Amino acid sequence: MYYMDVTGKVAIVTGGAHGIGKAIVDALLDCGALVAVVDRKFETLQTTDRLLYIQTDVAKSDQVEEMVQTVTEHFGRIDILVNNAGISSMDYVVDSKEEDWDKVMDVNAKGVYLCSKFVSRYLQAQGEGGKIINISSQAGKNGYRLMGSYVASKHAVLGFTKVLALELAKDQINVNAVCPGIVETDMKRNERVIGGALRGLDAEAIKEEDFSQVPLGRTAAPQDIANVVVFLASKYSDYMTGQGLNVTGGMTMN
Repeated sequence: MYYMDVTGKVAIVTGGAHGIGKAIVDALLDCGALVAVVDRKFETLQTTDRLLYIQTDVAKSDQVEEMVQTVTEHFGRIDILVNNAGISSMDYVVDSKEEDWDKVMDVNAKGVYLCSKFVSRYLQAQGEGGKIINISSQAGKNGYRLMGSYVASKHAVLGFTKVLALELAKDQINVNAVCPGIVETDMKRNERVIGGALRGLDAEAIKEEDFSQVPLGRTAAPQDIANVVVFLASKYSDYMTGQGLNVTGGMTMN
């Protein structure tokens, strides 16, 4: 049970149907928020009076603008945006495909830009401050082989977070990023299979390698990331902006 109170606040969570996003949605609901779950597709829907599901491609400007309008019409306001939607592609740079680069940058970087742009306009007009939380990665602070497009996109998210934080500070809109380490999600499990094949290792060997790199001795659960997101969405982070918070079990300490 959470103790960070966001009762009555309206939150948008992109990529909220699975993995880290779903954990964030559940955490915000536990803390009293009303949540718009934004994703490209949904397997199951459990609609309640505090949940709104919107199918949206965050890389499409018209769809993002329509999504923001739908949220405001349904809930009457917006207080929190969590830019969580993200994908990855793995290959050595010399062997990588341009279309894979474009796809990762579209979702991971352009999606953050578009959602932030349209929600920021609304928050400014609303005139009551707000919270924007971008999910970057420790890959936004380090380099990792086979993940050129992903690393570039997450560095972009951190840089954009700092710019937006400066531009929106006068409006009392806090903009921060969370930088997860290795999180046990379907995407990570798929990366172990693909990355292992490219390196001549099986997925289990990659998993063991992952665990060996974490000083706290375990990889993260999606809940570990959601805990920090809830803090950033709450009043307890009101004096923080432009930050990239590591949630890596000690893997990244800068």
